[in-house]
Amino acid sequence: TATPKVQLDIQKTLGMTDATTYRSSFNRQNLYYEVRPKTDNIEKDIIKFIKANPGKSGIIYCLSRKKVEDLAETLRLNDISALPYHAGLDGAIRSENQDKFLMEDVNVIVATIAFGMGIDKPDVRYVIHYDIPKSLEGYYQETGRAGRDGGEGHCLAFYSDKDLDKLRKFMQGKPVAEQEIGNQLLFETQTYAETVVCRRKILLHYFG
Repeated sequence: TATPKVQLDIQKTLGMTDATTYRSSFNRQNLYYEVRPKTDNIEKDIIKFIKANPGKSGIIYCLSRKKVEDLAETLRLNDISALPYHAGLDGAIRSENQDKFLMEDVNVIVATIAFGMGIDKPDVRYVIHYDIPKSLEGYYQETGRAGRDGGEGHCLAFYSDKDLDKLRKFMQGKPVAEQEIGNQLLFETQTYAETVVCRRKILLHYFG
């Protein structure tokens, strides 16, 4: 999941600029991409979405650990089987929560991006982004965990420009070069969220 520029950087770093490159399509035809406005009712919206998809497995990504904990709790209070996953949890609890999700003892995992490496659950039916992601690469990888078996996968992101402002503020203490790259990535994400063009086209164009 690398843009043409990143692919070139990798080849340069490895000293293999004349290597033959094999690349498969970025188009995951079974995934449906949707962006909805993020309002004060977002938790109700998520609960409604999950209840409209009973028994299906899903991942919800949040940027902060606190939000992961709070949302998992809110879902449980609304009779949805959900567990949290983030790097701040005790290792044993993390493994246990991950196993319960893989073994289908729970339907929903609420997580930070710490969750995903090595998650090869073929029948994840939806991936929800509570917060807009920091980059389209990250977004594509996270949504790519849906529908690995070729079945349906619904990728739903909630978007508000307030979230973007928050992410920009996070970057303020960082070196200028890093800020420039970060802002460019956020700009791409914003374009994706605000476009009136088919979102699949935007994603495929981004990856060349």
